[in-house]
Amino acid sequence: MHTTLVSRYKNRKLKAYLMVLLVALAPLAAEAQSPEEKGLAIALEADRRDLGFNDFEASMTMLLKNKKGDESLRNIRMRTLEVEGDGDKSLSIFDQPADVKGTAFLTHSHTSKPDDQWLYLPALKRVKRISSKNKSGPFMGSEFAYEDISSQEVDKYTYKYLRDEDMDGRKSFVVEQYPTYKHSGYTRRIVWIDQERYIPLQVEFYDRKNAHLKTLKMTDYQQYLDQYWRAGNMYMENHQTGKTTLLTWSDYKFRTGLSDADFRKNVLQRVR
Repeated sequence: MHTTLVSRYKNRKLKAYLMVLLVALAPLAAEAQSPEEKGLAIALEADRRDLGFNDFEASMTMLLKNKKGDESLRNIRMRTLEVEGDGDKSLSIFDQPADVKGTAFLTHSHTSKPDDQWLYLPALKRVKRISSKNKSGPFMGSEFAYEDISSQEVDKYTYKYLRDEDMDGRKSFVVEQYPTYKHSGYTRRIVWIDQERYIPLQVEFYDRKNAHLKTLKMTDYQQYLDQYWRAGNMYMENHQTGKTTLLTWSDYKFRTGLSDADFRKNVLQRVR
């Protein structure tokens, strides 16, 4: 799920490589870029900086709160595998509370075709495939949609740089992103990206009517392996319903030896 918000750098076209090189070596030329070219260059640089983590495991709590203030808490284990040439694979395993214990969610993200996603519901003892046309639905009752929790590959959007702006005391690029996936629940996203670390600080989501639907804030970043930044807290607020979801991450472990075999559909009914 975490990889929903930090893109992965895979095998890109020569044009994309040249664009990043020109931005790095020719500042004057970069100033002459169109907003679309600059937006893409920023996305590619953020992508590049997160290359090579291989895999990680982490613990996460999901705190759901409705408009009245009623809360429910879930404990989840997360596993992610970096995939060269395609989107990452991720597995979410719910441990608590008892009514969701044993639920497992598997995502195979892709760069140029719809993601594959499956949900195992222990009460039904079966694996349910999430339709490619239903990615805008809420994930396990949270304010995160299914499409929010797959890795956000560069090719999934087109881009437009809007402006520079401070966000939480840090200089940021503000970039508008337009989903290329025709069944997306969003017309666009506006992302604030830290200019020093190239990590997202805030994302605004706009629904199919182009109304502001929700806002995601990412805070308490920590760096791992001297390179990879991960947010400790991810707070999603739905402005239309008043509901919120807070994801709190801990116990990151990188390069644990996960393999493709750990992310096959048949593991969903066996994970513990």
